[in-house]
Amino acid sequence: MNVIITGASRGIGKAITEKFHREGHSIIVCSRSEEKLKELKDAMPSIHTFSCDVSVKKEIEQFGQYVLKTFDAVDVLINNAGVFYPGKILEETEGCLEKMINTNLYSAYHLTRILAPKMIAQQSGYIFNMCSVASLKAYDQGGSYSISKFALLGFSKTLREELKEHQIKVTSILPGATLTDSWAGSNLPENRFSKAEDIAMLVYTITQLSPFSVVEDIVIRPQLGDI
Repeated sequence: MNVIITGASRGIGKAITEKFHREGHSIIVCSRSEEKLKELKDAMPSIHTFSCDVSVKKEIEQFGQYVLKTFDAVDVLINNAGVFYPGKILEETEGCLEKMINTNLYSAYHLTRILAPKMIAQQSGYIFNMCSVASLKAYDQGGSYSISKFALLGFSKTLREELKEHQIKVTSILPGATLTDSWAGSNLPENRFSKAEDIAMLVYTITQLSPFSVVEDIVIRPQLGDI
């Protein structure tokens, strides 16, 4: 399979990249950090990397065009890139909503619009949108992050309805607290988090199902519950 992953330089995106690479698939990833991309490339020389800021429409569109020039087919698109700024709506920094909407929602919207037509022509494909338990329930200090993730889940559900007749599967992944750099310095024990590798395993497993079934939504939380 040809696999495209945004925000792949760390956390869940990196774990997903490593899983598909171990299974022998062709991969294109993007990230803002050229240094992190170089580390990925050094560890997995066969992958293709592209540096861009997904929150900037022109740059995510350039990434989409790079994918189309590099791969003849687009089999799996994983809209994983995201950003989190904690705060309450009435107290958060000016522009916080715009930053998170641009990164968490618009990047997926613009990239999907570029790559989905290739899947429609193939009459096959998988699209994963990395939502959050914050897509289901607002929580303290969630602010504009929750707004952006509610919107991403709505995008994902709409996409599912529009693409099912073309044999394209759309899955919303809704993780709870996951042990990534985002929680660095929290001083919480490791057993209060899900593992990024577990989410990667779920994403990969979903791509191995028969053509007759689709996982529409999957929620994965720490065993001990939300933080």
